[in-house]
Amino acid sequence: MRKPIFVAEGKLRLQEINKASNISDIATDLGNSDSRVEEKNISLKTEVEIISSTPLVKQTINKLQLKDNTGKYLRSQDIINNRLAVSGIKGTDLILVSYQDVNPKIAANFVNTLMNLYLNNNSSLHREKVLENRQLIKKQLPQAENIVSKSELALRRFKEKNKVLSVREETVKLVDSLRELQRKISEQKSQLAGIKAQSQTIQNSLGITAEEVVVLTSLSQSNSVNQILQNIQQVEGKIAEKSTILKVDHPELLNLENKLISLEKTLGTRIKKVAGERKKAVRRSLNFGGFKQQLSLKLIDLEAQKQGLKSEIEALSTLENSYQQRLNNLPKLEQQQRQLERQLQNVQSNYSVLLKKLQDNKISENQNLGNAQIVARAEFPERPISSRVLSYVGSGLLGTLFFITTVCILEVRDKSIRTVEQAKNLTGLTLLGIIPEFGKSSELFPDIGEVEPGNIHLIMNNHPNSPVSEYYRMLRANLKFISSVKELNIIVVTSSVPNEGKSTVAANLAMVMAQMESKVLLVDGDLHHPVQHQAWKIPDNQGLSNVVLGQFDLKTAAKQVKPNLDVLTAGKEYIDNLHIFDNDFSPPSPGLILDSKQMGNLVKDFAANYDFVIIDAPSLSIAADAGILGNLADGILFVVRPGVVDLANAYFAKEFLEHSDQNVIGQVVNGATLNPKRRRQHNFLRNYKFSAST
Repeated sequence: MRKPIFVAEGKLRLQEINKASNISDIATDLGNSDSRVEEKNISLKTEVEIISSTPLVKQTINKLQLKDNTGKYLRSQDIINNRLAVSGIKGTDLILVSYQDVNPKIAANFVNTLMNLYLNNNSSLHREKVLENRQLIKKQLPQAENIVSKSELALRRFKEKNKVLSVREETVKLVDSLRELQRKISEQKSQLAGIKAQSQTIQNSLGITAEEVVVLTSLSQSNSVNQILQNIQQVEGKIAEKSTILKVDHPELLNLENKLISLEKTLGTRIKKVAGERKKAVRRSLNFGGFKQQLSLKLIDLEAQKQGLKSEIEALSTLENSYQQRLNNLPKLEQQQRQLERQLQNVQSNYSVLLKKLQDNKISENQNLGNAQIVARAEFPERPISSRVLSYVGSGLLGTLFFITTVCILEVRDKSIRTVEQAKNLTGLTLLGIIPEFGKSSELFPDIGEVEPGNIHLIMNNHPNSPVSEYYRMLRANLKFISSVKELNIIVVTSSVPNEGKSTVAANLAMVMAQMESKVLLVDGDLHHPVQHQAWKIPDNQGLSNVVLGQFDLKTAAKQVKPNLDVLTAGKEYIDNLHIFDNDFSPPSPGLILDSKQMGNLVKDFAANYDFVIIDAPSLSIAADAGILGNLADGILFVVRPGVVDLANAYFAKEFLEHSDQNVIGQVVNGATLNPKRRRQHNFLRNYKFSAST
């Protein structure tokens, strides 16, 4: 027997440092929970190693003056190896520190001293880290401020260069201005059309063209031409006056006529320079008198108005084009402005974050806190730990060795999949759901009736409020989450070997989808061993094989069993009956039926008439029908039942799915045995009544 040994224990809590003191934040997403747990475990292990490190233990020995019988200080390595135990408490952020000694007072003092020294060391390291972070932030602040200034300058220059204040307001104003311009142009064009019509009428009356009117306008504005015309009129008046009193050959009358000829020649020369080939028409127009003269003047005025309207329309059209071009460029300018504004907002946000972190670091440094605290100090142990006789130790070692050997032998001989983790690691597929074991053989759900192997238990129909039904609802929710990334309308359910419950999973999954007010079709695609008609208690004389062979249509063969749920059986009985009555009839094999063109067209009809289609396919060890159906569907749901499937069949199924290039959306572990924690939860939940909306 040896002296009694006392053990003193203390507890430390390791808590996360304020994340504001870090330079970068950790983004929160769906996939970072596991990484945080792993990081937490690593942090606990690190602190455990620090607490049990040689320098810290040596400081504790020196402070407590711990010496052996010879008066020498105890060796730190001996204490670490034989007396000190430091470990993290599983599932918590606590660290347990224990120390063994024959003296209970020394044991408690050692633990408390070690924890105090660790806290002091932890606070110093924390201060150093905070100071380092602050210095780094100070270095980054000028750079961030410079980036903010450059972004503000770039945005201001963009606005000044493109004359942009508010793109939306400018767009509204431009649209209104374009409408007003188009209205004015339309009015001007209407006036121009009216003036053209009047001008054409007058031209027809006078017998001159618009070009002649332009020439006539130029001549009418010439002072010299007007003077010649006045002189011609005066001479013609004198000739008319003298003709009444003088003879034709009178010299004065002849002189007037010569003068008139000279004036007309001069006028003709002037007109020829301006009018050219239109000389005669213009000359005739100049001689208009009375009413025609007024029309000629009116025509000249109309031409002037027409030219003015044309000039105004041209100016308005030019302005309209410039407005339209500006309006067309505004979306591009708006996009550039938004990019610059987002860039400015981002850099301003980064700058603000740096300022906040700097302030938080100052506060954290002033607080002088670490990330650990003492939860429970060690007290003097009142009772020693039990003494062990050497024979007990020997027998314990032999028993342990025998136990390990037995376990190894059983493990080598057992080739079956036993746990959820084994199924997950072997297949490498995404775990979409776990259906627990139920019935008389289950410790959690013995009140749910037992089902014979190979039959289907409609949990969602017979026990819709049981906790087991919630697992099917979780499976449906996971499938819905996957379908948000890639649409899943047609799903094939299969397994490695029979009796894994793939038909039960398919039936209950179809029913839980129908309960969510989706139109669902459950297809019994297992033409070798169909069971869905037995589960739903419907005849199997009109089913999948009959529809593919053209004996019935889909609407006739599909039977409604529940609201929003139709079932299409395998239809094997009808083909068997034909075979009985007609000895020459040879029904096609299931593989030929499923791999036919008619089957492909039928699957398209499924997708057109139903929101979801669940196909119960044969096990992969029976036939390759699941692979054929998988090529027609959106994905395959793989069912694994621990204790039923072995490693060889599971590996074969995995290789088949990989080599046939199937889209396997995930796996469901059926008939799983829950761990103790889950058992406690369900022992609590089973006392409450579940509703369909839970």
